[in-house]
Amino acid sequence: MPSLTHASFVKICGITSIDDARAVADNGGDAIGLILAESSRQLTVDAARDIADAMKGAVLRVAVFRHNAPEFILASVDATGVDLAQVHGELPDDLVSELRRLGVDVVKALSTTEDAFHSFDETLVDAVLIDGPAPGSGEVHGWPDLTRRGFRRPVIAAGGLTPSNVATVIDSTGAWGVDVSSGVERSPGVKDPALVRDFIVNARVRFTQRRERGG
Repeated sequence: MPSLTHASFVKICGITSIDDARAVADNGGDAIGLILAESSRQLTVDAARDIADAMKGAVLRVAVFRHNAPEFILASVDATGVDLAQVHGELPDDLVSELRRLGVDVVKALSTTEDAFHSFDETLVDAVLIDGPAPGSGEVHGWPDLTRRGFRRPVIAAGGLTPSNVATVIDSTGAWGVDVSSGVERSPGVKDPALVRDFIVNARVRFTQRRERGG
């Protein structure tokens, strides 16, 4: 079972079907993202639970929230039985405490253009996901702020990643993990199995090369 203690981390987000989730697991991905925030890939809680149940033990199941009320976040995590909560927007300390009480790890998503990118105390969470100016858009962005701002928790790079650029992003950011959604899709919410495979393989190869170089 993948975990946040692994040497590297590959997440495919915006999963909307069990078949797509299985493609991630079959190709060696670590995690799937189930979006419960407003999005073209948004799932109902029931649909997210069905996918999470089918993938239990195969991959880490991540519920993704953006500007959702704490009550909704907690109820959804409890109902779906996911392993992690990824939160964009406000993340009060008491919400983190309640999520931990439910037994899930917490990933804080930060945009490179928001004040919290520089001020957020990442020691409160298990990992940080760094996205660009328009989170969830799939737009490519630069990484100079990430390379200058040191984090004390594992960093997941997101925003405009594809099978063809994931190795470059890993090299340029030094990130521990990578996250992709639109870069491996045929249409919003429908993954392309070949692109999913290529993304995971290319990321794994580069992570392995970096470890062998001692990076």
